[in-house]
Amino acid sequence: MKMLYIDGGACIKCLYCVKVCPQSVFAVNGKSSPGAEAPERCIACGQCVAVCPAGAVVHAAFPAAKVHRAEASMRPSPEQLMELIRTRRSNRAMTGGEVPEEHLQMILEAAHRAPTAENSQQIEFTLITGKENLRKISSLTIATFSRVRALLANPVVKPLLQPFMRDTFKLVPFFDKLKREFLQGNDGILRNASAVIIISAGRRDRFACEDANLAYQNASLMAEALGVAHFYTGFVLAAERITRKLNREFGINGRICAAMALGLPAVKFGKYVDRKEIKVTYRR
Repeated sequence: MKMLYIDGGACIKCLYCVKVCPQSVFAVNGKSSPGAEAPERCIACGQCVAVCPAGAVVHAAFPAAKVHRAEASMRPSPEQLMELIRTRRSNRAMTGGEVPEEHLQMILEAAHRAPTAENSQQIEFTLITGKENLRKISSLTIATFSRVRALLANPVVKPLLQPFMRDTFKLVPFFDKLKREFLQGNDGILRNASAVIIISAGRRDRFACEDANLAYQNASLMAEALGVAHFYTGFVLAAERITRKLNREFGINGRICAAMALGLPAVKFGKYVDRKEIKVTYRR
């Protein structure tokens, strides 16, 4: 069987496959029905299979078991989706209790289903749990900040760097506070999270970080829908860019581009607040 073709007997000639294919694989070319004229360009995105109302597109990458009918009744209304977006917050107040495994799996699936550039699907996920593992993440982050702090305090280096790193120098008291409290048992990095999801991609993937952050957004919205507290681990990522120690400690392949901490919420937000006025430039 060919990798990709159209079943002429089932095709209703709607030409939806021609319209949605991002690689222009399908064409009519004077025929009465469309055909896969350039299958070598296919990136296996599944657009053609998903859009065909007659099931006429036969694709080796998408056998019947991988094709599912969309249930319109299961979709949230625009108002419901907007309410979820408005009320989504980074919640760092966590109890330390474990997030149910089924919730973690739903969050991972949501992240996995995010779009990727050129349908590369190169994104990988590392789910880290266990108190010792989580403390290791925070400890590595604190240690990296300590080294940066020592560099900034160096009397030879300080006058050279300060004009170019004023914002970083402003964080020095905060670095000191983080370290001091961490040594006292108060983790200001992961905040009682019971799980961390690290999102990585190949080092040669041109759109690794863009794809990873799209995955994070999907995961964030699913976590919000499940009532799981979560936040973007910016400090961990900043430290990792300097040392790349998480790759070695946890056997993570590729470049770490995004990560999120998850836990059971200690508080719930009953209201949402407006953001600054939206800035839009219209060019019509």
